[in-house]
Amino acid sequence: MNKSFEELKIAKSILKSLDEIGFKTPTPIQMEAIPKINSGVNVVGVAQTGTGKTAAYLLPLLSKLQKPEGKDPRALILVPTRELSIQVGEDVAELTEWSELRHAAVFGGVGWTKHAELIVPGIDLLVATPGRLMDLYLAGALSLKKIKYLVIDEADRMLDLGFIPQLRKLFEVLPPKRQNLLFSATFSNDIEILVEEFLDFYEKLEIAPSATPVQEVRQVAYKVPNYRSKLLLLKHLLTDEETFSRVVIFVKTKDHADDVFKVIRRKVEGEIRILHSNKGQNARINAIQAFKHGEIRILITTDVSARGMDASLVTHVINFDVPPDYEDYVHRIGRTARAGNKGDAITFIDPSEEWHWKKIGELIRTEITPLDIPEDIEAIETTYEERQLQLREIDRQRKIDDPSYQGAFHQKKRREKSKRSFEDKFKQTKPVQKNRKRNR
Repeated sequence: MNKSFEELKIAKSILKSLDEIGFKTPTPIQMEAIPKINSGVNVVGVAQTGTGKTAAYLLPLLSKLQKPEGKDPRALILVPTRELSIQVGEDVAELTEWSELRHAAVFGGVGWTKHAELIVPGIDLLVATPGRLMDLYLAGALSLKKIKYLVIDEADRMLDLGFIPQLRKLFEVLPPKRQNLLFSATFSNDIEILVEEFLDFYEKLEIAPSATPVQEVRQVAYKVPNYRSKLLLLKHLLTDEETFSRVVIFVKTKDHADDVFKVIRRKVEGEIRILHSNKGQNARINAIQAFKHGEIRILITTDVSARGMDASLVTHVINFDVPPDYEDYVHRIGRTARAGNKGDAITFIDPSEEWHWKKIGELIRTEITPLDIPEDIEAIETTYEERQLQLREIDRQRKIDDPSYQGAFHQKKRREKSKRSFEDKFKQTKPVQKNRKRNR
């Protein structure tokens, strides 16, 4: 039987905020995590995006802090990206609407002195990226002596982005007596090693098996012969404006993001924006905020730029490319079906991506058979150049599965190329030999 937030011993001021936001019933991760965090033990929580894990640690932490105290922060939340820092900071602001607790969110890309000014009056809770936190600490603008609670959010992303050296340095300056909370969407071997290194003891909460997608997501895949066919299929789907009302399109490169934008911007209704590393920080943050508030219908993004994006009414996630990092698939489709809503995840798979799709199926423990593209979409023949690239990638995949595989596609060509190269060298050296004889 589900407990209410009141029964989970959440502070009255926070309960009032929850009521205004419209949160009535705790999610499974909140039901499991809040009592454990309240008890004071170290907690490792494994839960997919969209399951309410941010509130699972914020609600008990804010209740523990109770009221303002001193100038130095007592709770520290570490996040991997500036976008997530802003998002968690906004969540804290919402939940403390009726509380006097002081808080700030700091991140890279902005002069550190501006963030130092936020800390000067005194704060109780700090949300930070590792780099910016060390900037402030080393500049003497921040003291960490009073930290009683440490949260590492999206730990798998911390690993991906190479933050382990910064975390090691940070752990050296934090007070040893503190409660540690680590949350991750997956619990890989690397995460387990990280946990064992940093935590002497902990209780693990795994709400769903690691790398299992949210149940409310309906997953569909299409077999698509080539890149241009992907663009046509995407355009075809997005013409249904009523069904595809708020869409995130994931691509693997900036070039693909730009191509998709050019193709759909004149053919599809609604505001469209792109997120990738060539866009300025403010442009990316503004686009995420506008999308969250329903001002943008379609957001085209790479995996890195989408981290920290939290929008509860995404109807569809479209994987224009199969992600090369399979756990990114879980993160991607977790952008839809959030906060109890349902959603669709659609993936386009060309011949060179079928192997990756099979690996994703093994990871998520679900086999999804790709559909053929609709018959009313124009058939476009794969160019010779693209087909060669696909075959080379398929060749590489076969070698991974079978190291003894010699490479049927390339072997003959390599022999012919080697033979031609030898003949060319022989032709070049022959006249030189004659000249040498003459010189004698």
